[in-house]
Amino acid sequence: MVSQENRVFYLYSVFLLCFFTFFINGGLAQSPVFACDVGNDSFGFCNSSLEIGLRVDDLVKRLTLQEKIGFLVNKAGAVTRLGIPSYEWWSEALHGVSYVGPGTRFSSVVPGATSFPQVILTAASFNVSLFIAIGKVVSTEARAMHNVGLAGLTFWSPNINIFRDPRWGRGQETPGEDPLLSSKYGSGYVKGLQQTESDDPNRLKVAACCKHYTAYDLDNWKGVDRYHFNAVVTKQDMDDTYQPPFKSCVIDGNVASVMCSYNKVNGVPTCAGPDLLAGVIRDKWELNGYIVTDCDSIDVMYNSQHYTKTPEEAAAISILAGVDLNCGSFLGQHTGAAVKAGLLTEAPIDRAISNNFATLFRLGFFDGNPSTQLYGKLGPKDVCTPANQELALEAARQGIVLLKNSKGSLPLSPTKIKSLAVIGPNANVTKTMIGNYEGTPCKYTTPLQGLTAYVQTVYSPGCANVACKTAQVDGAKKVASEADATVIIVGDDLSIEAESLDRIDLYLPGQQQLLITQVANASKGPVILVIMSGGGMEVSFAKDDPKIISILWVGYPGEAGGAAIADVIFGYFNPCGRLPMTWYPQEFVEKVPMTNMNMRPDPATGYPGRSYRFYAGKTVYAFGDGLSYSKFNHRLAKAPPTQVSVPLDERHVCHSQLCESLELSDNHCENLAFDVHLSVKNVGEMSGGHTVFLYSSPPSVHNAPKKHLLGFEKIYLASQGEELVKFIVDVCKDLSVVDEVGRKKVGLGLHVLHVGDLKHSFYVMV
Repeated sequence: MVSQENRVFYLYSVFLLCFFTFFINGGLAQSPVFACDVGNDSFGFCNSSLEIGLRVDDLVKRLTLQEKIGFLVNKAGAVTRLGIPSYEWWSEALHGVSYVGPGTRFSSVVPGATSFPQVILTAASFNVSLFIAIGKVVSTEARAMHNVGLAGLTFWSPNINIFRDPRWGRGQETPGEDPLLSSKYGSGYVKGLQQTESDDPNRLKVAACCKHYTAYDLDNWKGVDRYHFNAVVTKQDMDDTYQPPFKSCVIDGNVASVMCSYNKVNGVPTCAGPDLLAGVIRDKWELNGYIVTDCDSIDVMYNSQHYTKTPEEAAAISILAGVDLNCGSFLGQHTGAAVKAGLLTEAPIDRAISNNFATLFRLGFFDGNPSTQLYGKLGPKDVCTPANQELALEAARQGIVLLKNSKGSLPLSPTKIKSLAVIGPNANVTKTMIGNYEGTPCKYTTPLQGLTAYVQTVYSPGCANVACKTAQVDGAKKVASEADATVIIVGDDLSIEAESLDRIDLYLPGQQQLLITQVANASKGPVILVIMSGGGMEVSFAKDDPKIISILWVGYPGEAGGAAIADVIFGYFNPCGRLPMTWYPQEFVEKVPMTNMNMRPDPATGYPGRSYRFYAGKTVYAFGDGLSYSKFNHRLAKAPPTQVSVPLDERHVCHSQLCESLELSDNHCENLAFDVHLSVKNVGEMSGGHTVFLYSSPPSVHNAPKKHLLGFEKIYLASQGEELVKFIVDVCKDLSVVDEVGRKKVGLGLHVLHVGDLKHSFYVMV
């Protein structure tokens, strides 16, 4: 028999084991944070049958001034007398539930979440349905984690800033350089995140946030940082390039939040600009939600930008401009003093917290225990499911861009290739594949693992890391000289391009180019170059090297990136990604300062302009570039008219004098549209995806873009399959340009539509 003493010792040992296991594994799940539990449901704001506005009003009236101030910051204060717990607003979900921000964590209960490709690669798919599908999975996993106390309900994603300059370290987080693609991505991802089964605008699955508003695209370049940078932006560029994604996010996506940025725009910090915040986001676009600052940006406004003389002035000016929530503690520390000093009344504070509370009401935060609500049954079983991980793999496959394929060299045959040399500093990476604002992934498949699943491989890194100060070429050359084929995987990581870190040049870091060239010369078989990066690279040397038969850009491809790369190389997936940004030569960044915000060229100074819409210089690869293993032919099945007449009132000035453009007006724009029907046929031997781009070149008025994207459609065709793709072109919306003072106008004269090699010209007349 076991003695009583031994039994006590045994139980104590078990207790210690469980205790330490608890902490080693990150703790057990907790109850989700919510208000209006049983016993507190007598308050009016807890009555879920009332309209949200009435519930918000009831709650705000019950609060003291100091309690109200506690709801202006991301770590919102608790009001125990009303049964309101503290709530952490700051969670992130850029491309999967992230551990960045204090609102979300992983534990033994949920050790990881599905990590999708970094946004720039997902955008390369040009697949709106994919953007929405990823958002739905991320929000499902977020809700599941919330239900076990591991996540909040408010996620400060997506980043929809325009990828204006190739050196920007955060370009990887964005959908690229095109306003239309960025708009489609932003509104699509938001719809996926926020969508409820009933599509009720008063209900949210989780609350998304479009950031960073606005003209924010410089972090730290040659001593200029985002905290001090004043973005000087013309009204034309603002309305033509920088604002459209945010407008679409609010109007089309019905996003719950917009985040103002650190930088100034034309001398005014964005979080202090009443015209930009209250004037545009709240009044013009009618945001149904809250405006939040980037973290500590009001503190930056006061302490770094010295925009106000006192902290109380900074607090007051931000709230009066339209800020509702401060990521940080600044408003919590200084708003009370601002009220005492007469700089602020209680009414703007009520307005701000009312916007915050309304968002939490839409999320069900004040409806009691989430287990009784719409998404209450979600839990750990709904995170990292096989279907979710398969979507991450599919997203990586669809985004990968084939940039070069000499004489149809790819795909490789897994039966003919008996040995494969895998070389390069990014050949066997894990965390590099998921980029920044990451979470803990369900699992990793490295490129080496993905390739090894198909054929026998021999691995040589060639460089200790991407910095590649000294390339170890001898070992790499040896394995390449003996293998049937060689895959070289190079590029960047977060030590090269990241938040607070912009690039200085566009070259591959260190001696990577030396490694590539020497390995290619020594290789026995074909050489495939794989580039893992957020921004474009100056790889003209590889583009022109006949020994390098193929080049793939794979962005930061997420947790399943290695499997996706292998699937493309060995032909189990037909590549269909297209570049969402221009790849410039090094000479571009040598003569163009990153601080110049102008999109349009300036012939007087030699400034070349930016993006495919305005830049006419030499490129390494162009926006929209991307090859397939199949060939797709386009045929115009229904052509637009050769002349479009805009109806005008008889007294309109353009009847009596020659006008180069026409200002938009409802009375002459209504129902003015035409169809473009394209027959697309896959004449190749492989089935595959294909993006149909519809571009327009407007008349040369108001320094208009040389061409711009009107629409895109992703289709999938079997070999010899054919499909009709239909576009509706709204004359006043799609064919308009922005004039020098920010007004939308339709250019009168010759317009040209482009689809692939097809062109159709027509005139817009009065």
